[in-house]
Amino acid sequence: MPLSFYESFDTCTLAQKLLGCELVHDSPAGRTSGIIVETEAYLQDDPACHAYQKRTARTEPMYAAAGTIYVYLIYGMYQCVNMVSNEAGCGEAVLIRSLQPVEGTELMQLRRQSSRKIHNESLPKVISLKELCRGPGKLVQAMGIDRSLHNGQSLATSSLYIIPGSSDTFEVEISKRIGITQGADFLYRYAIKNNPYVSRSPAKTR
Repeated sequence: MPLSFYESFDTCTLAQKLLGCELVHDSPAGRTSGIIVETEAYLQDDPACHAYQKRTARTEPMYAAAGTIYVYLIYGMYQCVNMVSNEAGCGEAVLIRSLQPVEGTELMQLRRQSSRKIHNESLPKVISLKELCRGPGKLVQAMGIDRSLHNGQSLATSSLYIIPGSSDTFEVEISKRIGITQGADFLYRYAIKNNPYVSRSPAKTR
């Protein structure tokens, strides 16, 4: 996808346009990819957005040009991947919440198992295809995305990038975001309706 794609839409619209597109990582270990089935928008005037209060070293990538990758750490162990949106200096991004695995599922399995061992968490011997990338932390593990490698890079030149989807014949479901306390009532979560790879059924839609 050209950078003009990310520059063409406001953050909420981009979060919806990314649905059905395919996130790809060409890593030394192999290629993995998945269809984006769930996203969340984070705006500069949104108290749940990392750029809401002040500009910090952590949030610096959010102020870069649209199409920049923003990867951050939560709970000291899980990483989340975002696509920077809007104008440079604005501080907005789209969180990728869930993927429908397409390519490299065996490698995804190995990565998920290895990550859980590091954190002393048990997993079944084989993780179901449905659970491989069902949630922002899971998809980062499965796709081999790493903050030290991808944070601040451009989707136009990185080994992590997005390609157009093969179909846009789906309905977008809009609901409240998950796992936040501030800005919890904003309807900034977008998902492909009835897709089984979405992380959680929405509590409220329109």
